Amino acid sequence: MKYLIVALVFFSSAITAEPDQQRQQELRNMLAHDCGSCHGLTLKGGLGPSLLVDALENKPDAFLVHTILQGRKGTAMPPWKPFMTEQEALWLVQKLLKSPKL
Repeated sequence: MKYLIVALVFFSSAITAEPDQQRQQELRNMLAHDCGSCHGLTLKGGLGPSLLVDALENKPDAFLVHTILQGRKGTAMPPWKPFMTEQEALWLVQKLLKSPKL
């Protein structure tokens, strides 16, 4: 129930324009270099789990966005909230769910 409420609030506030082209490139670079350092340069997994479509497709977008922004306590996954907005994290999630190649 908690995730449902978070999802409803999140998605109602997330209906905005996607990041501009420069920010999209910055986010792609962040994914490739910062995320790739733990999730593997091909995003197939490493210290962190795979970020490929088959590993993510059954997880709710709101859960994935929350994980990106807040990190995962007790793991090496840091919070990325200081570096991106909820809308930018959602954009990354949507791109990852379409294809691992951004």
